Amino acid sequence: MSFYQSYDPVFDTYVLGNAPVKQLATGFDWTEGPVWFGDANCLLFSDIPNNRIMRWTPGEGISTYRLPSNFANGHTRDREGRLISCEHGTRRVTRTEHDGTITVIADSFEGKRLNSPNDVVVKSDGTIWFTDPHYGIMTNYEGFQSAQELPCHVYRIDPSDGAMQAMVTDGNCPNGLAFTPDETRLMMADTGRMFKGDPTHIRAFDVGVDGRLSGGEVFHEINPGMADGFRFDTEGNLWSSAADGVHCIGPDGTLRGKILVPELVSNVCFGGRGKHVLYITATTSLYAIALNRSGVQTP
Repeated sequence: MSFYQSYDPVFDTYVLGNAPVKQLATGFDWTEGPVWFGDANCLLFSDIPNNRIMRWTPGEGISTYRLPSNFANGHTRDREGRLISCEHGTRRVTRTEHDGTITVIADSFEGKRLNSPNDVVVKSDGTIWFTDPHYGIMTNYEGFQSAQELPCHVYRIDPSDGAMQAMVTDGNCPNGLAFTPDETRLMMADTGRMFKGDPTHIRAFDVGVDGRLSGGEVFHEINPGMADGFRFDTEGNLWSSAADGVHCIGPDGTLRGKILVPELVSNVCFGGRGKHVLYITATTSLYAIALNRSGVQTP
């Protein structure tokens, strides 16, 4: 059986016939939050229920980067190359400084504790955007079961003064986030309330010159599964998690093709020498596939 399915002839130019999906490591409980460190030649990702951040290095394999991780979920890097992490256990967003110390960026809003920060992206102006659904406090599996104090919103933090604003307040459970390559639009996955199947769509917001959002229409409906996490390539294609693998969605919102993965996919990121390798976290394993595409994340 082929390792991909094409729904648009252009997708056939994105995949390489001699570069199939590879399982890089397995034995985890629920992998999430992959982020590539090219300067360190490694990938970091979360094994949330086991309360650890793992490191995968080409030619060396798996090692533990941080234990305990405070049940960390999503990660990204800021424009100075520092690790930005969403922690379920402490209900906060943190930054790992170059010397290894950890700075708390956000843990509350208007005097109430955050829920369980999930995914995070950094815009070119340095602002930090993150989603705050309640998944990490609904059970003890990915954190600590706790009372919810805030609605599930998308927030923006200005690192210059720490000012925090709620940017999307009408979602069910905001999850994955990604800016288009030109940063004129923000994509947000809305994955529904705990233990319910609705919604499973990706919404698109227009980003104003002042950073304000407008719009919010449905951009794409993932089927099967949901858009837990996603990333853009340089041509504006969105590569999203799904129940049967990774879906490639064109800039117009149509499905171009699928990379088939034998486990439920949670998230993806681009990395490797030319940012042409798509790293995939999927249930108990880490996978990768080399593509004829490159990701846009910086650094």
